[in-house]
Amino acid sequence: MKFSKWHIAPAEEADIRRLGEAGYPQLVSQVLAARSISTAEEAAAFLERGRDLTCSPFLMKDMDRAVECISRAIGQGLRMAVFGDYDVDGITATVILVDYLKSRGVDVLHYIPRRIEDGYGLGQDAIRSLHEQGVELLITVDCGITGVEEVDFAASLGMDVVITDHHECKDTLPRAVAVVDPHRPDCTYPFPYLAGCGVALKLVLALGGESREEALFSRYCTLAAIGTIADVMPMSGENRIIVSRGLECITQSDFIGLHALLQEAGLMDKAITSVQVGFVLAPRINAAGRMGAADKAADLLLCQDPAEAARLARELCALNRERQAVEQTIYAQAVEQIDHLPPQERSALVLASDTWHQGVVGIVASRLSEKYACPSFMIHLSGTVGKGSCRSWGGFNLFAALERCSDLLLDFGGHELAAGFTIDVANIPSFRQRMNQLVREYQGGGAPEVCLEIDAALTCPSRVTLTEVEALGMLEPYGAGNARPLFCLMGATLERLQSVGQNRHLKLRLSKGSSQFDGIFFSVSPDTCPVAAGSRVDAAFYLQINEFRGNRTVQLQMVDIRPSLTVSTREDECLHLLERCLRGDRLLPKEAVHLLPSRSQCVQLWRALEHTVPPEGLTACYLPLLRELSARLEGADPFLRTAFCLEVFRERQLLTLRQEGDTISITLTGQGKHVRLEESGYLQGLHEVMQPKRGGDHHD
Repeated sequence: MKFSKWHIAPAEEADIRRLGEAGYPQLVSQVLAARSISTAEEAAAFLERGRDLTCSPFLMKDMDRAVECISRAIGQGLRMAVFGDYDVDGITATVILVDYLKSRGVDVLHYIPRRIEDGYGLGQDAIRSLHEQGVELLITVDCGITGVEEVDFAASLGMDVVITDHHECKDTLPRAVAVVDPHRPDCTYPFPYLAGCGVALKLVLALGGESREEALFSRYCTLAAIGTIADVMPMSGENRIIVSRGLECITQSDFIGLHALLQEAGLMDKAITSVQVGFVLAPRINAAGRMGAADKAADLLLCQDPAEAARLARELCALNRERQAVEQTIYAQAVEQIDHLPPQERSALVLASDTWHQGVVGIVASRLSEKYACPSFMIHLSGTVGKGSCRSWGGFNLFAALERCSDLLLDFGGHELAAGFTIDVANIPSFRQRMNQLVREYQGGGAPEVCLEIDAALTCPSRVTLTEVEALGMLEPYGAGNARPLFCLMGATLERLQSVGQNRHLKLRLSKGSSQFDGIFFSVSPDTCPVAAGSRVDAAFYLQINEFRGNRTVQLQMVDIRPSLTVSTREDECLHLLERCLRGDRLLPKEAVHLLPSRSQCVQLWRALEHTVPPEGLTACYLPLLRELSARLEGADPFLRTAFCLEVFRERQLLTLRQEGDTISITLTGQGKHVRLEESGYLQGLHEVMQPKRGGDHHD
């Protein structure tokens, strides 16, 4: 079970019914109601996908200065360079601006730093190299906002610099000709949540002028959509417009390299959604930067030759497979390190190794944050310096936390959810201690629960049809603030499990009532699955369409599965009977027969408890534990008699038992060999009810 708690969003049935009457499909209505949208008017506003950007680029601080500087350089025929970042956002931003400048006849280079050799952001060596190549104007995209010294260095060489970025600003801005960043404190741009490629797009629209805005937006919206999705930007406002328009146009894009990548990734003949971009397309572009070949991705997207584009696309996909293998190795090593950390160092995971690939540690940090429900900091060591990537959890502001550790760092940058930093190896222990303290302060002393947020429970599985699942596309595009809808099925039966993908993934089948669903559970094997075939389970999943050999079926993409916390009809009857017995209600003899365990069942349960409950006690979900223990009892009514025996053992002080909600805590007292069960008031009460039919058995 990946998540310790599931939270199903509350939704009013009246709201779901009202939306359904307005024409919205059932599943869409459930999701909208779960997100506090209750009327047809609110739904229409939420689902609207505008086609045109409404905010003028010149509302952004310094945009006029950037346009003036670049336009003058174009007029003078100056050589320019676009300096990008090595992630998907930076690569797409670079391609957008380079392609536009080339269309204006500009002699333009692009420079994307190598993640390992150059590090993040502007570097003096790169600036010197570009100057030696005759560059007179340097334009940054998706980076540069913290490059105060680097911009001064460029100025000392006689180079002008225009900064475009979207990351958080420090107290001092670079002394560039223009600094375009919607996060500038003095920038009043109405939508400050653009990705770096979104800011680059705005620059291109400003350079082109109003008369060319539609044509330029049509050309570059697809690249901007890919970068915006990959950078997990809020999916509202202008981002929603950029991504909606970009996904709509992706298969008609003018970029030959993008078509080659779609073909190589198996997406060319499929409807492209934000899910495909985020999990199929973007990782292949990102792999180039992570494996030290970001230029290869930019070259692909700028490529004009179909054969060359096909070759580069194959190379990117091969790099992605290599990245996946490296990631698995680092992840396993990181988990081993965590297993040896003391409790006071688990609020924030600060891990380091000189064998880890610097380009991959950020992905591993994301996986660790999800697994352990805390911020993660992965540091690649090289000599006396460590280069770290970190990912947030639970709303913890990484950028603010790094600022509070700035005296221990050589450099840092990023934003609230993801950041990077450089640190002297000698400072890592102090950094680990302080960061753990900051996270504990943020948490207020309590460790956060790993809570899974679910939109809706499927109470009528038979209504989950292909048409209903396809209709969920109305909610696209997904992203921050508009998550992909997550559903759950409670009290289902796990019919079967099957490992696939060289035992790396799991195929399964669930049933409830007359409905059956096939599912895929990535990165889970039968050995690591917390439930077995035949179990009663709760399942959380995304709904998707699986296409295989021309057949289209509903498929569950599993997110979590657990022993069911919901009672079956039979279990509910058993627990109700037990409650009546404990309350002292009058029982019928036939009811007492069902409750009364045999001596062998009492012994079997006690032995099961001795093997299950550690000396320090056990805290577990009540219903799954009852089912697990009852599976070890032979004879009639094992579930009911297990629940009854636990109460008898508690009454006779063989164990302590505390129940809170769905959770039960059990501690054995170790007195089992010295207690006579026949003296239990509960057992004696049952014998009295049954006395006309049978004598009293002894339960030792």
